[in-house]
Amino acid sequence: MHKNYTLTKRTILAALGLSLFAVPAMAQNAKLVAKVDKLADKVEPQVVEWRRHFHEHPELSNRETETAARIASELKKMGIEVETGVAKTGVVGILKGGKPGPVVALRADIDGLPVTEKADLPFASKAKGEYNGAEVGVMHACGHDTHIAMLLGAAEVLSSMKSDLKGTVKFIFQPAEEGAPAGEEGGASLMVKEGVLEKGPKPEVIFGLHINSQTEVGTLKYKPAGIMASADVFRIKVKGKQVHGGYPWSGIDPIVVSAQIITGLQTIISRQTELTKDAAIITVGMIHGGVRNNIVPEEVQMEGTIRALDTEMQKKVHEKIRLTATKIAESAGATAEVEIVEMAPVTFNQPELMDKMLPTLQATAGRDKVVLMNAVTGAEDFSYFQQQIPGLYLFVGGMPKGQDPATAPAHHTPEFFVDESGMKLGVKALTNLTLDYMNGKGKK
Repeated sequence: MHKNYTLTKRTILAALGLSLFAVPAMAQNAKLVAKVDKLADKVEPQVVEWRRHFHEHPELSNRETETAARIASELKKMGIEVETGVAKTGVVGILKGGKPGPVVALRADIDGLPVTEKADLPFASKAKGEYNGAEVGVMHACGHDTHIAMLLGAAEVLSSMKSDLKGTVKFIFQPAEEGAPAGEEGGASLMVKEGVLEKGPKPEVIFGLHINSQTEVGTLKYKPAGIMASADVFRIKVKGKQVHGGYPWSGIDPIVVSAQIITGLQTIISRQTELTKDAAIITVGMIHGGVRNNIVPEEVQMEGTIRALDTEMQKKVHEKIRLTATKIAESAGATAEVEIVEMAPVTFNQPELMDKMLPTLQATAGRDKVVLMNAVTGAEDFSYFQQQIPGLYLFVGGMPKGQDPATAPAHHTPEFFVDESGMKLGVKALTNLTLDYMNGKGKK
């Protein structure tokens, strides 16, 4: 009977894709998840306090001096080695575990936006800043305050487990994710340029989270491969020949040419791009030309954004924009100068790493709360880190339970709102991803 029972158990486990030898490991993993749960419960009040402080005192990109000082202070209290002034105002913390193992990087962005807050909160921002030469309200209208708080929470939990950590954690608090001021460098690209991943312990992998105000608390969303689009700026200068508006045949009208170029740009997406492969977008957001109703101007300038979820498609769209603009202009006797500036690559979750870490996410949030999502055409400069090492970028719910996502305030708006109870899951996810990667899911 004992033999039959053993065979039956082995058969059942085999059918589930497991082995008898996996059971102790699974039990150990469950114990670790339970331990992290308790530690996350304990640190949650502090996470909320941190979030409220940063929300009330936001700072714009490359100006996050007080934010960085507070982050550095909190990390030092945890016994974590700290480096400041990285990529202008960034902070990097190093936590060396008690046992040998891989280096795991965790990242949070720290800058606010030039948005005046309208949310009715006791800790609402009243901060002011300078943006493009004008005084503006400043607000954490994209949840970066929660990102800081969640990463500090994970740092608190992991530092309390320091003696048992099988490796090293590099905490990266990145400035200027929303874009550096005109004429300045900043963000993840500058951090990479300065060697944040090369200096000191070099991480094998990097994990990051973004709060989402239209995803219910308690939910994690993921997607292998391209999860967020690349973002590029294009500028087109169309030059014609200025002439009296009553005699347009005597000159070359750059306004008419620009209109034809704008229409032509849209056919790149609708007729020349393989949209069944992935999405792409070309949007003209600005156009300027002319000073008077009866004068055909000499020049028109336009500016817009390009979004793509596939790197090869992104390159093809760039080529087509140059070809379309210059040839349409040439056909009318005008000229077109095209400039394309790459702002952020595709945020790409390595499929193999995603497969490895998906069970960790499911153990953390519950299988039914880990949801495969469609890609979004917003962009994230976390992608610069992913170009250097494998990385995963995920979304964590910040919308109150039961609310309709269609009515939840969107990111980058004055009414933006996050349910703080969603942050605990972010702390747990960052912590468990780190521990599981260290405990056997790292490079072999």
